[in-house]
Amino acid sequence: MTDDQELGITESKSHRTGEWYAEVVQKAGLANYAPEGMSGFIITRPRGYALWERLQRHLDAKFKATGVQNAYFPLFIPESYLEREKDIVEGFDPEVAWVTHGGHEELEERLAVRPTSESIIAPYMSQWVRSHRDLPLRVNQWASVVRWEATETKPFFRTKEFLWQEGHTAHATHDGAWEETILRLDQYQSIYEDVLAIPVLRGQKPDHDKFPGAHTTTTVEALMPDGKTVQGATSHHLGSSFAEAFDIHYTDENEDEQVAHTTSWGLSWRALGALIMTHSDEQGLVLPPTIAPEQVVVVPIWQSDTKEQVLDYAESVTADLEEAGLRVELDDRDERNPGFKFNEWELKGVPLRIEIGPNEVDDGALTLAHRPDGEKHEVPRAHVADTVEDHLDEVFAKLYAAAEETLDGAVREADSRADILGTLGRHGGYVKAPWCGDEACETEIKDQIAAEIVMVPLYGDDDSGEPIHEGEACAICDEAAVETAYFAKSY
Repeated sequence: MTDDQELGITESKSHRTGEWYAEVVQKAGLANYAPEGMSGFIITRPRGYALWERLQRHLDAKFKATGVQNAYFPLFIPESYLEREKDIVEGFDPEVAWVTHGGHEELEERLAVRPTSESIIAPYMSQWVRSHRDLPLRVNQWASVVRWEATETKPFFRTKEFLWQEGHTAHATHDGAWEETILRLDQYQSIYEDVLAIPVLRGQKPDHDKFPGAHTTTTVEALMPDGKTVQGATSHHLGSSFAEAFDIHYTDENEDEQVAHTTSWGLSWRALGALIMTHSDEQGLVLPPTIAPEQVVVVPIWQSDTKEQVLDYAESVTADLEEAGLRVELDDRDERNPGFKFNEWELKGVPLRIEIGPNEVDDGALTLAHRPDGEKHEVPRAHVADTVEDHLDEVFAKLYAAAEETLDGAVREADSRADILGTLGRHGGYVKAPWCGDEACETEIKDQIAAEIVMVPLYGDDDSGEPIHEGEACAICDEAAVETAYFAKSY
C-alpha cells in the first residue's frame, strides 16, 4: 500500500456512514480498537485525547466561573451504597460491572465499577452539608465510567468505558436546584454551539426515559448528517429523592431541619463523536479552530534554488502566529512533497493551511486554504496574525452554517402514526407530533422503526409552560395530547 493510499479515506460518508466514521477515527490518529476479547473498549491516541483536553478546558472554565470545585471519588462503589437508591440499581443493573475478588481473596461485599457516581458522592455531600450556610454545594469530577453496553459499540459514541465529567450539587430549595439544572444545560448548549460549531435542540426527556430517580432530566440533542440524533449532554433535577436516601439535610435560618434538593449533570466524550460525524468528510477529519490541536499548518514549497528564502519566510510567519497565541505547525519536512503534506493535514483536520512558495515570497503574500471547502485566498504578509484569526472565524462560521442548515431542514411535523413512520423512514431527522404521554405509544413507533422520543419541549411553544397540544389528539392513539414529542433514531 502506498503512502497516499494509507492517507486516503475509502468509505463513503453518505452511503456507508458507520464504516466511514470508523476509518476517519483510525486514519486521523484519534483512536484504535482495544485488544481482542475487549470488545467495546478503545485506545485513545494522543491526538484524540488532545481534543478531549481542549473540550475539557473550555467546559471546566465555565464550571469554575459559576462556583463549581473539582473533586475525585473512588472508581468502586460498595453494593450497599448503590442499593440505597433503588431506582439507580434498577436503572443501571444490566450495565454494571462488578468486582468480586481482590487478588485471590473473595470480597465480603461486591464493588460496582461506577456506572455513575451519585451513590458514592451523595453520602459525602451529606457529611459536608450541615447548615443553610453550606449551600449551594457544587462539586464536579472528571473521570471514566463503565457501562456494560449490550448494544453495538462505536468509538466515542458508545463504548463500555468512556470519559466524562459529572457534576453534583445540593441546594436549599426545589427552585434553586432547577436554576442549577438549567444553568448547566445552558453551558452544555454553549459548548456545542460556540466550541464544537454544532447547533442543538434542547428539551427534557419523557418521564419514562429520565435518569433513574430524577424529578426531571433535561437534554441537548445534536442531529448527525445521517439523520440520527445524539444525546449531547444531560442535566438532571433530582428533587429530594437522593437527599432523602443519603440523608442530605441542613438546618435553615430558624434552626429547623430541612431536606436538600440535588442535581447532577454530565457531558461525555460522545461530544467528540458528534464533532467527528458532523463536520468531517471523505478527505478525513474536519475540526473547528476552537478545538483543533493545530489551528494552522504552514507548508513551504521550494525548489533547491529557493529553499533558503522560502524557509526563512515561512519561519518568520510561523513565529508571528505563535507570538499571537495561535496553535501553528510548520511542516518543513524535506522527505515529503507538498501534495502529500496537503493530504495529510487535511486528513488530520487542520482548519487552515498557509502555502508559501517563491511567488508568495516575492509578492510579500500568503496563500490561505480553508479546510472545509478548499477555498483559497491570497492575502498580504503584513498583519498576518489578524488576517489568520479572521479566516479562522470564517472557517468556524462555515462549519456552523452547514450544520445549522442540516438541522433546520430536518425538523418535520406529523399528526398520525403513519406520518411519523413514513417521515422517519424517508428522511430521518426529528418528527414533532402531539403525544398523550403514554409510553406505549412510543413503543409502537420503536417496534416499527427503532425510533424513540428523544425529548419533549421544556416550556411549551410559547414559553408559557401550558400544555402544548391542548385539545389535540395524540398522533398514535387519538387520546388527548398533553405535549409535543420529538421522535428520532438515536446513536
